[in-house]
Amino acid sequence: MPTLNWIGKEKIITHHNDVPFKLLVKKYSFNDSNNMIIFGDNLFALKSLLPKYEGSIDVVYIDPPYNTGTPEGKWVYSDDVNDPRIKKWLGQVVGAEGEDLSRHDKWLCMMYPRLKLLQKLMSEDGRIFISIDENELYSLKQICDEIFGPNNFVGQWMWYKSATPPNLSHKVKRNLEYILGYEKNKNSVKYRGVKKTSKSDDPFTKPQNSIKRLTFKAGVIHFKGDDGVYPAGTYGTAKFPNVLLNDMIIQNGVNQNDVTFKNKFIWVQETLDKNIEDNVRINLSKSLVLSYKREEYSPEVPPNLIDMSVGVNTTEEAGKRLEEMFGENPFNYPKDVSLIKYLINFVPNKKAIILDCFAGSGTTGQAVLELNHEDNGSRQFIEIEMMDYAETLTAERIRKIVNGFDGYNPIPGGFSFYELGESIFDEDGNLNPAIADIEVKKFIFYTETHKELQETGNNSFMGEHNSTAYYIFYDKANATCLNYETLKQIDKKTDAYVIYADSCTLPAKFMEREHIIFKKIPRDIQKL
Repeated sequence: MPTLNWIGKEKIITHHNDVPFKLLVKKYSFNDSNNMIIFGDNLFALKSLLPKYEGSIDVVYIDPPYNTGTPEGKWVYSDDVNDPRIKKWLGQVVGAEGEDLSRHDKWLCMMYPRLKLLQKLMSEDGRIFISIDENELYSLKQICDEIFGPNNFVGQWMWYKSATPPNLSHKVKRNLEYILGYEKNKNSVKYRGVKKTSKSDDPFTKPQNSIKRLTFKAGVIHFKGDDGVYPAGTYGTAKFPNVLLNDMIIQNGVNQNDVTFKNKFIWVQETLDKNIEDNVRINLSKSLVLSYKREEYSPEVPPNLIDMSVGVNTTEEAGKRLEEMFGENPFNYPKDVSLIKYLINFVPNKKAIILDCFAGSGTTGQAVLELNHEDNGSRQFIEIEMMDYAETLTAERIRKIVNGFDGYNPIPGGFSFYELGESIFDEDGNLNPAIADIEVKKFIFYTETHKELQETGNNSFMGEHNSTAYYIFYDKANATCLNYETLKQIDKKTDAYVIYADSCTLPAKFMEREHIIFKKIPRDIQKL
């Protein structure tokens, strides 16, 4: 498979493994909710979500900087990846050569480790949708093929973003943006677009149909004439009239007995029966002409053009909504909430966890709340925003949606607001003494099992997984030792034991016989 190379790639492709693990610190809660808004660099925040959410995220939507080269300061966020925090990070990770990176090199270095972490967070049937424009579309496609696998590429959608985009080019008026879709593992799940509109049609009397006999069971024909007995015979005004092969009894507008018609039918008996099972309504006129109407069509597979025909608004409409909320539109090209709802609704999982790590104004959070309100769902959102407006814009938008504003009715919901806290390890690689013991246990249990720790109340027991019990003897002030005395605290009967301590004096043969594995603090604690 062809791969994309750029300056700094060799330093960045495994960088997600070296990102320090920081704790998430809850600052406050707005209503009681599992929804999360996280303020901080999304690279660290994504890493911090792993212990609880690895393999759990059903839908990822991201709208990263498009890297258009827009001068810094014109947008709320720097669209050409020149934010000082990004530049500092590039210098630390890539090294001195990072000073010579083109803006495309910088963008790829920024995106790659974030996509790697997102891939780890996605559930086995999870999917990711990424908004982008022409500046990095083709580069994005290549690194996504590398990370997610080309076989897991779902498709590319085009969003009609604006009827009147700014004329930045004398060659092309850019009305479209793009959305790349990938799945964690390609599957046969049919994506759901908008519902077809109801319509009438007549599969029975078209000239190309062949003459057939179809039997309609009692109760399936809806008659638009009078009740009574209609004798067998020839009826209808079509080019080939219906021939009723047995008497038909009509009562309360439906047939009371099985009846057979002879006509030019496109359907065979099996197709007719299947459509009736799918709630297709069979109508019969006074002149006994058959027709049908599907009361409610199944949703279509979403087309690759997303516009008003599928109920998705342009960026102008999105800007108007933000102006109604905040008195101004702080973004040049915001995404409309209808776009995010449309994408989330491709797969009708009403309990989905949705993650957006370039949260911006909080459109994804609003989309989740609106969908839950519309279909009584219990979806959860996680939004990450590194800019200072995470509280004043991202979180405030959700508060306004929940509380209602300027004629807009309130929608149930809430969130907890988090910031990035201390790292688990200090600069020397030792456990950070500022970290609470329970957080150390959570981290170690996750690195061992890739499962979330359920608190046990036992000072040394961390948990059990696959018939192995995990213990830690850890004291910030004093060295600990695994010996016969500390073994008295082992109260779980299981097949094997993994025990962390500063040292161990148990005989090797004893440990082998009792299936005990000793791990030294901090040397043997795995890094994420």
